[in-house]
Formats: sequence, C-alpha cells, structure tokens
Amino acid sequence: MLWQLFWSFFKIGAFTFGSGYAMLPMIEREVVERKGWFEKEDFYNQLSLAQSAPGPVALNTAVFVGYKMRGWIGALVAVLGTVVPCFAIILLIAMFLGGFRDNRYVAAAFQGLRPAVVALIAVPFVRMLKPLRWPMVFLAIAVALLIWQTGFSPIWLILAGILAGVVEVLVKNRRRMP
Repeated sequence: MLWQLFWSFFKIGAFTFGSGYAMLPMIEREVVERKGWFEKEDFYNQLSLAQSAPGPVALNTAVFVGYKMRGWIGALVAVLGTVVPCFAIILLIAMFLGGFRDNRYVAAAFQGLRPAVVALIAVPFVRMLKPLRWPMVFLAIAVALLIWQTGFSPIWLILAGILAGVVEVLVKNRRRMP
C-alpha cells in the first residue's frame, strides 16, 4: 500500500504542469476512479479540507489521502511522492536550463501551457459545483466575486462557511429530535 501511495503521487507530481490546482483532476482520477480509495463525495470533502488548510492544495490533498490510507506514514509517503519529481525537475532546470530563460521558444512553450493549466484548474471547480443546489452555486459565485473585486480576506469567508455549515447541521438535528 505504501508503494502504491508513493507511486500514485509520484506520477501525479511528475506529469502535472501548473499549480497544485492543476493536479487535482489527476489526484481525483487516481484515488477515486482508478484505485477506489475514496468515494467521490468523500474526496470532495477531503478536498474542501485541503483547500481550507494552510499550504499548497496538492500537498494538503496528498496528506489527507495518505493519512486516510495508512496514517502518518502514509501521509509522509504521499507527500514525498508528490514532491520528489517536482524537486528533481526544478533542480535539473536550475542546473541546465538557466541560460534558456530568455529564449523565445521556451517562453512560447510556457505561454502555450497556460490555457491547458487554466482548464486543469477549472475542472475540479466545475465538478464540485455539480452536486450543489442552485442557491449554493450562486453563493459560491458571489463569494468569489467579493474576494476578487474587494480583496476581502478569504479566511473570514472560510470561517463563516464553516460556522454556517455547523449551524445548519445543528438546526437539522434539532428538528429531528422529539
């Protein structure tokens, strides 16, 4: 199991360009569809936690997946699987390609990668919106616009969302009680 965790996250770390958000569709495909380690809804819950925790979302997701599978050692193995290929690639680039930074072909290649990275980031967002009711979709859009237009700290909105979710569950449980 530890080797499978490492290898799964190693492949994801080695073949994903862009941000941690670009890794999320690959992580979902690997841990939900291929390996069956998570149900889709459980994965989205873990993803919500990973996005709320400080640090890079891909590493946080690796921690949560690894921890669920094999405890702390699983979390460490999944993180190493994610980080080792990235570290090796960056090290090689720093060692050998530093002189190519101003090369117009290299710049064009990175420019061409941008639309693909945007699409990879959009996929988990759209997938997370699908099971939501319309009022929640509008709320998500309103919150995104609020952050984008005003610079309002997302930390306060995350805390408000957590509080609203807890209150909703408490109210529903109170209604069920005789």
